[in-house]
Amino acid sequence: MKKYKDVGISDRGLVWNTDLVECLELENLLNQGVQEMFSAEARKESRGAHAHEDYQDSKVILKYRAVIDQPLDQEMKHIPPMKRVY
Repeated sequence: MKKYKDVGISDRGLVWNTDLVECLELENLLNQGVQEMFSAEARKESRGAHAHEDYQDSKVILKYRAVIDQPLDQEMKHIPPMKRVY
């Protein structure tokens, strides 16, 4: 964020000011990146897209709510829920 303070806008117009839009987008992306790094560092579990390779495999019990889990016609086969394996 220190380097972001050096960003300047040369276009001072109020109509179709792409410099301003790109500057605001850059600030937003930098803030999101910092928040994502802090949340990844604080994460105490490992599953899904945020899996840690050095995390011990714990016994996770998958709980599913009651839903229609059977196909409504004969063309499709039933696929039971299962643990994600990478």
